Amino acid sequence: MSYILALDQGTTSSRAIVFDHAGAVKVVAQREFTQIYPEAGWVEHDPAEIWDTQAAVATEALAQAGIHARDIAAIGITNQRETTVVWDRDSGEPIHNAIVWQDRRTAGYCDQLKSAGHEASIAAKTGLVLDAYFSATKLKWILDHVSGARSRAGRGRLAFGTVDSWLVWKLSGGAAHVTDPSNASRTLLYNIHDGCWDEELLRLFDVPREMLPEVRPSSSVVAETAGDLFAAPIPIAGIGGDQQAALFGQRCIAPGMVKNTYGTGCFMLMHTGEQPVASRNKLLTTAACQIGAQREYALEGSVFVGGAVVQWLRDGLGIIKTSAEVEPLAASVTDNGDVYLVPAFTGLGSPHWDPYARGAILGLTRGSTAGHIARAALESIAYQSAEVLQAMEADSGIKLSELRVDGGATRNDMLMQFQADLLDVPVVRPKVTETTALGAAYLAGLAVGYWKDESDIAAQWQVDRRFEPAMARDQAGALMTGWRKAVGRAKGWASPGS
Repeated sequence: MSYILALDQGTTSSRAIVFDHAGAVKVVAQREFTQIYPEAGWVEHDPAEIWDTQAAVATEALAQAGIHARDIAAIGITNQRETTVVWDRDSGEPIHNAIVWQDRRTAGYCDQLKSAGHEASIAAKTGLVLDAYFSATKLKWILDHVSGARSRAGRGRLAFGTVDSWLVWKLSGGAAHVTDPSNASRTLLYNIHDGCWDEELLRLFDVPREMLPEVRPSSSVVAETAGDLFAAPIPIAGIGGDQQAALFGQRCIAPGMVKNTYGTGCFMLMHTGEQPVASRNKLLTTAACQIGAQREYALEGSVFVGGAVVQWLRDGLGIIKTSAEVEPLAASVTDNGDVYLVPAFTGLGSPHWDPYARGAILGLTRGSTAGHIARAALESIAYQSAEVLQAMEADSGIKLSELRVDGGATRNDMLMQFQADLLDVPVVRPKVTETTALGAAYLAGLAVGYWKDESDIAAQWQVDRRFEPAMARDQAGALMTGWRKAVGRAKGWASPGS
């Protein structure tokens, strides 16, 4: 029997998951890594630590499963998107810490580009809003601030990549510098209509083409693992940015199907078919995946802080010792006590796109408790997702019939029920909630014939629990009104001169 190894490189941890032919999880290995905050609003990772933890959990997963490299049919990679890595092609060493998708240091530069009138043309080419969230301004910052970087980049000495490219480079021993459309479409440098790096955008952001990876289909053999890494070479055959991989893993492959992933952030995607759909409500138009020659597209709403708010309750505020404690603490009160927590720690994403918003807790009284704050934190995840869905329905003209969900926070039944109540549609949790990694596994397995085609995997998606809406609509409406009021207080807090 053979298996697929999925490498799931996330914002706070690296994981490796072994899947069997039925799409079932055999083992999971996971390691957290260091979050680096050099200044307020800045977030970095050490690329070497990303690689070390990812390589370690891959080896650990094989050992736990009692299998060998020869038992792995292919490796699929899914990754935190937009996070920017630049490394030396000769030494393979990064020239700076990775600048994480959450990082806001280039917000001022984005404002300058907007003032210069570039916003509309960038959106038309990339499907993205002009925001510090994406890779291009992070890459420009590294080139501008690391001594000698620009001259080295111009001579072809430096390589740029999102985390998928970095992992393939390391896995292949430097033999392959590649990415896929789902990741390329998050850089502000990729034309989603033409399916290539855009020369005008490269000039605008002052990025040498020599730095860029080759864009390959999401499901294709791009390299083999280097001979000294595992006991035998393994094909690297699938690449998908984490949210697009989850869309594929959730089998949302028909126009109008929607999934929401509850991870560090929350990311809702609606499949829109073979043509990109422009948003009128500040959503993103993005490449979903490419199998063969055909690219597929999605509308996306990005919430920067989802499950990370629970991590903040644990590590920052200290009112819980483990993430699992948040649900019973939140359940210790009957409602939020009119307390709202806006987790705009790194600004607000869809549909606000306010890099100057900051976190706030509002509505506190002497009667407010840790339970109310915990409940408000959990509810903030659902409020933000509800705002995104409303924008998505307005863009698409499609009324959602159900929301498929995945990610770590979906284990929290209170949150899932509250989400269904706010949306007034069923929230459906699958039996296999590791759908991000599963999507990467499917992409890799299809490329090497482990699964013969998509019909071979169609029946593997199964429901674990369906949360039906139970809240009165006037109550849900009042809660959303309170949330919007709280968001209004948090917006623009860090603006110059405020």
